[in-house]
Amino acid sequence: MTGRRERQVAVGQAVLPVELTPDAITLLRFGAVTRNAHLIHYDTEFARSEGLAGPVVMAQLHGCLFHRAAAEFAGAGGQVREVGWRNRAPACVGDRLVVTGTVQSVDASSGAVTLDLVERCGAGGVVCCRGRAVVIPG
Repeated sequence: MTGRRERQVAVGQAVLPVELTPDAITLLRFGAVTRNAHLIHYDTEFARSEGLAGPVVMAQLHGCLFHRAAAEFAGAGGQVREVGWRNRAPACVGDRLVVTGTVQSVDASSGAVTLDLVERCGAGGVVCCRGRAVVIPG
């Protein structure tokens, strides 16, 4: 006996929210570590000349939030096997980003849990990204 309690996971179960409100420094630092120096992420005037409201969040930062939501759902000792997302709308500096989701499926034989994830931004809750993750809960 391992002493480990099996965690019950059910289709439709909620994924707890993961939130971030990126500021200009967050984008600068994230861009540095990912080697993303595109001006739409740092230069307000350039971003506006491209038709954006201001500097926008990098796609990879959205992916990090999806991964964080999946990892928190998987829990201690769990594994994130896969994360994928599609950007739907830009998010700008100062927008509050919130990733939520639900359990889409549970594979009884492998223990894999597929999560349906969505990220909304700003006061209006515009959908920035949709995606999914596959985890093995710990």
